[in-house]
Amino acid sequence: MKKAIITFLILTLAIFAGNNRIQADYETELTIAVGEVGAEYDTVVAAAEQYMAENPEIYIEVIDSPAESGERLSYFLTHFERESPEVDIYQIDVIWPGILEEHLVDLYDYGAEEHLEGHFDFIIDNNTTPEGELIAMPWFIDAGMLYYRVDLLEKYELDVPETWSELEEKARIIMEGERENNPDFEGFVWQGAPYEGLTTNVLEWFTSNDGGNFVSKDREVTVLNDNNLYMLEKVIGWMGDITPLAVTGFIEEDSRAVWHEGNAAFMRNWPYAYGMTEESEAIEDFGVTRIPAGPEGKSSSALGGWHLGVSQYSENPEEAAEFAFFLASAEIQKMRAIQASLPPTIEELYGDEEILAENPLFEEFLHIFETAVPRPSAQTAPYYEAVSEAIFSGIHLALTGERDALTALENLEIELEEILQ
Repeated sequence: MKKAIITFLILTLAIFAGNNRIQADYETELTIAVGEVGAEYDTVVAAAEQYMAENPEIYIEVIDSPAESGERLSYFLTHFERESPEVDIYQIDVIWPGILEEHLVDLYDYGAEEHLEGHFDFIIDNNTTPEGELIAMPWFIDAGMLYYRVDLLEKYELDVPETWSELEEKARIIMEGERENNPDFEGFVWQGAPYEGLTTNVLEWFTSNDGGNFVSKDREVTVLNDNNLYMLEKVIGWMGDITPLAVTGFIEEDSRAVWHEGNAAFMRNWPYAYGMTEESEAIEDFGVTRIPAGPEGKSSSALGGWHLGVSQYSENPEEAAEFAFFLASAEIQKMRAIQASLPPTIEELYGDEEILAENPLFEEFLHIFETAVPRPSAQTAPYYEAVSEAIFSGIHLALTGERDALTALENLEIELEEILQ
């Protein structure tokens, strides 16, 4: 309730302030394209209003963009291919630097060095080209994590699962018990639609069982092996059992909707769902933990996150860079952590008392992030988009029963080799 009231006040002030600025003349007008999952969009509007109040010569328009990662990339590429100046700042996925680097300015040319202190080094490295250009400011970090129902684990006298086999067993016990009164109850929900989100789930299945992350750093394809076959067959076995068949059409918000209504024992999702779960009236108590491990490996979470790049085609790159630095500052990252449960890229904020008061499990988030596994976007650039599409399309056929697990892996191995040759 507290978050809802604050968010309402922020939006009310933003609308009021925006209406009073419409007729004004500005020296500089900027447009930023961001996401709208959870409270992402609202917090950017609030930050833009604060920045405009401090810099009255600047007007900032905040526009939303497609929620699904692949659709958003296509949307951005249409702007870049036209060398359009319409958008100055883009919210870019952690896997896009190799795809978009030619379209984004080097932020070091605009003073980024002064604004990077305290940010995670691995994110700075991720956003830096081989030539040493910083093409995106770190903004917020993501990693896959397992959400679990504390209340239901206690009800059935179960511990938090640490392996996939434990999760399967405990999900089935809870599901069978809960279905006596709730036929819609599921054991485990995740993202199984054919899109980038499925690629991240598959990455976690494979790397958690020491099966490699699709393509090694020396560009060797690592898909076809016994560890990955074990995990894919296990996941196929979940379908129609602890996991609904409909999961093959689920993106993040679909799985969260089932979870939010109290209809799942476990959910794989990103940190944004934490704050929204707190508002669920159907969930008495919940927790988050690391992704389970396979018999041959250890817990492995897919590294995610979104960052801020300034367009090469912006008519005001200096002003756009300054606003990006502001959004990436500790002040705004703290506000977004509290209001939208968006994990900061500044390590010291994970010890901030106000953030922990709203999100006490952020301490656990930090441990998850420190061991997160990146997708192979760097070693497959500029072909990562094709690589990911091959992964999620091929695995999706296995999940829907159109291919058996071994055939799916054999075909995927060949397809990835052809893309990278």
